Amino acid sequence: MELFDLVAMGGTFDAIHSGHMALLNKAFSISSKVIIGLTSDQLATKKGKNLVNDYSKRLSLLKSVIEKNFPNISYEISKLENDFGPAVIEGSVKALVVSEETSNKGLLLNDLRAERNLSPVKIVVVPMVLAEDGKAISTTRIKNSEIDGSGNLN
Repeated sequence: MELFDLVAMGGTFDAIHSGHMALLNKAFSISSKVIIGLTSDQLATKKGKNLVNDYSKRLSLLKSVIEKNFPNISYEISKLENDFGPAVIEGSVKALVVSEETSNKGLLLNDLRAERNLSPVKIVVVPMVLAEDGKAISTTRIKNSEIDGSGNLN
């Protein structure tokens, strides 16, 4: 896999699960620095998400997971007030790490970057992580007590 100086990724990270870990693993494996956009409470609400944790709690949990699982890695967490945050205006971002579910965001991002005369980013799509029932692991399924964060059926 190609290595990049700077990659971006984003998410709500309300209940950090195996799918989020796959995205983080991919981002940290292909770059020496990662910008992570963390959805603001306002944006999450606008997207119809029912948050369990507020922004500060999600930020704290995300930092804790990164520091435990990816020690000595350079990263920055940026509050997302819209779909793209710094990846749109940061000319040095070379790739966007997305899930299959959000891969269309990469195309939209490159359109916005083109409007700003920035070169397109490489879109790195991470396959959905499946629960033991063969369906995608998601925060919604965890909140509904269908599965746990590792995809085990409850």
